[in-house]
Amino acid sequence: MTVYILKRLLLMVPTLVGVMLITFIVTQFVPGGPVERMMAQLSGVGTGHEAAAAAGLYQGNKGLDQERIEQLKKLYGFDKPPMQRFVDMMGRYLVFDFGHSYYHHMSVAQLVISKLPVSMSLGLWSFFIVYSVCIPLGIAKAVRDGSTFDIVTSSAILIGYAIPGFVLGIVLIVLFGGGSFWNIFPLRGLVSDHWRELSLAGKVLDYLWHMVLPIIASTVGSLAVMTLLTKNSFLEEIRKQYVITARAKGLEERQVLYKHVFRNAIIPIITGFPGSFITAFFTGSLLIETIFSLDGMGLLAYESVMNRDYPVVLGTLYFFTIIGLVSRLLSDLSYVLVDPRISFEGRQ
Repeated sequence: MTVYILKRLLLMVPTLVGVMLITFIVTQFVPGGPVERMMAQLSGVGTGHEAAAAAGLYQGNKGLDQERIEQLKKLYGFDKPPMQRFVDMMGRYLVFDFGHSYYHHMSVAQLVISKLPVSMSLGLWSFFIVYSVCIPLGIAKAVRDGSTFDIVTSSAILIGYAIPGFVLGIVLIVLFGGGSFWNIFPLRGLVSDHWRELSLAGKVLDYLWHMVLPIIASTVGSLAVMTLLTKNSFLEEIRKQYVITARAKGLEERQVLYKHVFRNAIIPIITGFPGSFITAFFTGSLLIETIFSLDGMGLLAYESVMNRDYPVVLGTLYFFTIIGLVSRLLSDLSYVLVDPRISFEGRQ
């Protein structure tokens, strides 16, 4: 097991470097980089004269001479060869120094931390709701396979799966957000403007009140996959010979289901738990955040790409790639913890 973990950790290094190198190369060829955008602003196309003037670079609408262009390149770190910039960047990233955002004028780490409450709220609530609803529902559907309950619930979750989250969000706003029917839930932010003045219970209720519609919109579409996975996993185990034998011995159906079937059928579901739990902290949905005016990771990623904010793009990619690689490793190791029959010794 130790050798396997070390091998996986070592393989993460070239994977991480490869992902960062490909993305870095792509950013070098994308038109409209930070230098070009600032040159356009300094030449009178667009805004940003005030920021440039503060840097002593703005010369009106006369155009920029080569000296000013070189100053801009140095300001954004583009005065060095691409390979040297990449090596320097990876050296800083090793100590988790992601630099400063060109667009937000603050460190990338602080920027990401400021956006995490929204992403964590959406991700963690969706995660817990999906697992707490889908596993019991999937078991009930497996036990009642082919019944009216099974058909009705399958139809309901598949309809929810077919409706895009942003469409459902708009429908919820129209129905319950003061659109054309009832004005029950708020439409923007995680909390109200007077949140700090509320009591502890009031703060909790206010937060939950704001999260109802976004969580419903982001969760409904995820119910079908996990529910059907749970159902099919339990159905496969229920039809095996050891279950028939257990029933022939006179065991109650409840004992057969939860003592024998459950611990085998739950393996493919539980093994995805670590990875899903970790990634839930950093989940971002641009459309959901935009519809409900939530300033989270999804909106940050979109703005960073559109504004060519390379420190944010590359810094968050580095961090989230590490998170993804670690979550995959934890998912693989969870197989061994859940099912002792599985061993990685053969792979060594």
